Amino acid sequence: MKSVRSYQGQTPTLGQRAFVDISAVVIGDVQLGDDSSVWPLAVIRGDMHHIRIGARTSVQDGAVLHITHASDYNPGGYPLIIGDDVTIGHQAMLHGCTIGNRVLVGMKSMIMDGAIVEDDVIVGAGATVTPGKVLKSGWVYMGTPAKPVREITAKERSFFTYGAGNYVKLKDKHLAEGYDQA
Repeated sequence: MKSVRSYQGQTPTLGQRAFVDISAVVIGDVQLGDDSSVWPLAVIRGDMHHIRIGARTSVQDGAVLHITHASDYNPGGYPLIIGDDVTIGHQAMLHGCTIGNRVLVGMKSMIMDGAIVEDDVIVGAGATVTPGKVLKSGWVYMGTPAKPVREITAKERSFFTYGAGNYVKLKDKHLAEGYDQA
C-alpha cells in the first residue's frame, strides 16, 4: 500500500524536499509545502475538500488532519489550511480549520471546524478549540475550551522558526539515509 495516494482523480502534491514517512497516509487533494514533513502514523485526508500545508511545517506522529465536506448543513464545507513554520504535535487533530504561520499546535490538542488560529500562536497540549473560534495572534491558549492564558514571550516567538528548522534538519537526515518513503 502506498502512503501517498490519489482519490477520485486528485493526487497529493509534495513540495521540494518534502518528507512523508512510509507509515503515514496522505490522500487526495493535498498540497504539502517545500521542506515539510509528515511523520509516522499521521493521516492527512483530503478526500472531500482540499488541504493546503505550507513550507517547513511538521505533522507529528499520529496526527489526524481532515476537512469538513460541503452539505446542506454546512454549505461550502471547510478546507484545512495550514501556514508556514507550523509544528503540529503528536496525536493532534485538525478538522476543517485554518492555521496561520508560526504556530505550535500542542500534543493531543483538537482544533475543530471553522476555527481560525492566527499567526504566532501556541495552542497548549490537550487544548480544544471549538468550532468557529478565532485565536488571536501573540497568545498562548490552553484548556477545554481553549482560552487565552498569557501573551507569548520573545523566547517563545523565536522558538517557532527554531522548531520548524529543527524538523527540516531531521527530515533531511532521513532523506540523506535514503529512507524509503511514500
